[in-house]
Amino acid sequence: MGEPVAERARVRGRVQGVGFRWHAAERARALGLVGWVRNLPDGSVEALAQGAPEALAAFLEWLGRGPPHARVDGLERNPEVPGEHAGFEVRR
Repeated sequence: MGEPVAERARVRGRVQGVGFRWHAAERARALGLVGWVRNLPDGSVEALAQGAPEALAAFLEWLGRGPPHARVDGLERNPEVPGEHAGFEVRR
């Protein structure tokens, strides 16, 4: 297990109103990640996740698919500097 890494991701498509944030938070917690996920006014979902490189890679791969009722049309990823986060939260 390497040093923690962090990435901010923006998911576009049919990703609001389908439980995307809740499912993303559950997946992130199961992988031992910390950070947050929120809806954006333009209809996309943004997430900031931090943890072990392998866990973060698995989470980002999941974001590219999303939960069953979502349709992911695009995923933008940007590296972030790891910070202080307590758990993984769903933000409004």
